[in-house]
Amino acid sequence: MIRIAPYLAAAFLSLFMLPACANADADRVKAELKKKFPDAPIETVRRAGYGGLFEVTGGGEIFYTDEKTTFLMVGSLIDTKTRENITEARQRKLSAIDFNQLPLDSAIKIVRGDGSRKIAVFEDPKCGYCKRFERDLAKVDNLTTYLFLYPILSEESRQQSAGVWCAADPAKAWLDLMLNDKVPAPANAKCQTPLDKIVAYGKEKRITGTPTVIFEDGERIPGAMSTAAIEKRVAEAKAAAAKK
Repeated sequence: MIRIAPYLAAAFLSLFMLPACANADADRVKAELKKKFPDAPIETVRRAGYGGLFEVTGGGEIFYTDEKTTFLMVGSLIDTKTRENITEARQRKLSAIDFNQLPLDSAIKIVRGDGSRKIAVFEDPKCGYCKRFERDLAKVDNLTTYLFLYPILSEESRQQSAGVWCAADPAKAWLDLMLNDKVPAPANAKCQTPLDKIVAYGKEKRITGTPTVIFEDGERIPGAMSTAAIEKRVAEAKAAAAKK
């Protein structure tokens, strides 16, 4: 008579061993990469789930390699069945920022309508894309925007940012500047701004360009967006945040 129990036990044991084996493989690949590239900022290694590839992250970038680390592939991994850009999706997940952990006390709050939906945005006043973004954003109702002044383009950016922050009505000063090209008065020397704090925070989170938008669900999107795209993503983010 065939005894089934030992086979079942072995099968269950193998299932529990799979994650451990996968972790061991990833650890080995990571160790090999560190040997070959000792100065590279390799942070995580995991199976990509495609073609035996391993996903490697470091310095805000995603790479791919094989189990023997014989090559490094830079570029987008596309699922041919779903047409999804796997690399882009992972990048969004890895770069997400917990909305509730943002330093909102250092932001300018702009409320439209009932303000029931939320975004945060890092912007430079001398950024042309930011001005285009603000024109499209002005058409989105029932939205609270937390504006982080992020003057990374020039000294004039910093001067105008300080003028906005120190204005009697910072929200109005910002909108006048971005929508009507009305430059704010220079900041009073006694006015303390959070600009250094915001720039340091942005660098820590690898925010390298403006505008960069952060939605309620933590996803960040760099670059200007159309009104329709903002509206769609705001609604999706609110729904996703509500499920958490």
